[in-house]
Amino acid sequence: NQRLITTIKSYADAYNAGKGEISNDTATKLMTDALAVEESEVKLRQSYAAKLGKVLPGTKVVRYLQIENKIRAIVKFELAAQIPLVS
Repeated sequence: NQRLITTIKSYADAYNAGKGEISNDTATKLMTDALAVEESEVKLRQSYAAKLGKVLPGTKVVRYLQIENKIRAIVKFELAAQIPLVS
């Protein structure tokens, strides 16, 4: 979460400094950072699923992942509503 906040803050700073526009280099760096955050989240969920799978039945692990996914979707929706598109 901290890495995501840092990436969003970097985008906001660049966006505000450029009055709504950011350079290609900055956009590429922010994209790389954002994708790295998503990749880390996937690896973390895989790790949790493996650990939970050792002590819980598969149906409970899947339900946990479904609930976690729904919560993350709500949070990402709220973030997306507040973050302007790159221009």
